[in-house]
Amino acid sequence: MPQQNRVLLLIPHLGGGGAERVAALLAQNLCREKHELHLGLITQACVAPGAMPPWVTVHALGASRVRAAAFTLLHLMRRLKPDVVLSGMAHLNFLVLLMRPLLARRTRVLVRQNAPVSASLASGALPPGTRLLYRLCYRHADRVICQTPAMAADLIAEFAIPGQRVVVLPNPVDVKTLRAACNDVPTQWTGPGPHLLAVGRLSPEKGFDFLLSALAMVRMHFPQADLVIAGAGLEEAVLKAQCNKLGLADAVRFVGYVERPDMYFPGATAFVLASRHEGLPNALLEAAAGGLPIVALPSSGGVAELLRGQPGIWLARDIHSDALTASLLSALSALRPNQRFKHAFVEQFGIENAIHAYEALIDRVRSERAR
Repeated sequence: MPQQNRVLLLIPHLGGGGAERVAALLAQNLCREKHELHLGLITQACVAPGAMPPWVTVHALGASRVRAAAFTLLHLMRRLKPDVVLSGMAHLNFLVLLMRPLLARRTRVLVRQNAPVSASLASGALPPGTRLLYRLCYRHADRVICQTPAMAADLIAEFAIPGQRVVVLPNPVDVKTLRAACNDVPTQWTGPGPHLLAVGRLSPEKGFDFLLSALAMVRMHFPQADLVIAGAGLEEAVLKAQCNKLGLADAVRFVGYVERPDMYFPGATAFVLASRHEGLPNALLEAAAGGLPIVALPSSGGVAELLRGQPGIWLARDIHSDALTASLLSALSALRPNQRFKHAFVEQFGIENAIHAYEALIDRVRSERAR
């Protein structure tokens, strides 16, 4: 039997957003006969039994924050001597790439980019010095994995990363399971609706303030419209205050982080993506897999390219609460109760396709000579 590749997947913790979901799906689905799989959790101290399959070795480092894990993470990587390290979030990517000279020469480092960098920098969402970190660090990655061609072009243009080191891979989405689950879960909704669902971290770039403003206008035409926001974050108090100011306290439910947002798919009228800037969020792809009608802002070139002209999609003309209001009203006026769409575009993100793409990338970088 050929010797296995030792693969170390790194994320801050389980139970977060799209980056964590991608890492978990990779750990569960990469070929275990071909790879010895390890999952490093930087800020998580323990893992519940059954959270990962038995063939995945979990290393819960329990650091207070990513940067505080530097010595512990370096010790783990030097002890394991992995053939491939795949890091899944920008601040963790920087840490791993800064350590690159201290790792075994055979170790290949892949980093996954989750958002278009230029938009994040322009918005002021990233701390000072981030641009320099991208320029210094990302050129030392064996590959930078992007979710869309637009995101890849953005990275190459902004930071002069060699194009041959930037690859576009699909996010893995368990399309079949999500479609089946929609038939097995009781509805979480009450009242006549329409019922709107939004999923994401409660942070400014996710645009929930746009969505709340739009909902207040929508309720002038659909007085029973309500909204569930599934996610946690520092903006919760600000958003709840906005709800009170807009008279939406009884129309909006903040349900916190939900491990399986698809439990809200049955009975939902539409999924709403209100982000100011976004890569290609798994929440959007999961909603598409569940057949939900989708109302979205054109949060990135990749999102707009994927959704434009598709049946069951209402893509706003620009990134603003008024444009979101117009698209919501158009969708709600056209939709029949519990109407669903096939969303054939999501098939390319199915588990088998995505895992095959990641497997091929790992094989390719392992065959390259050490730099």
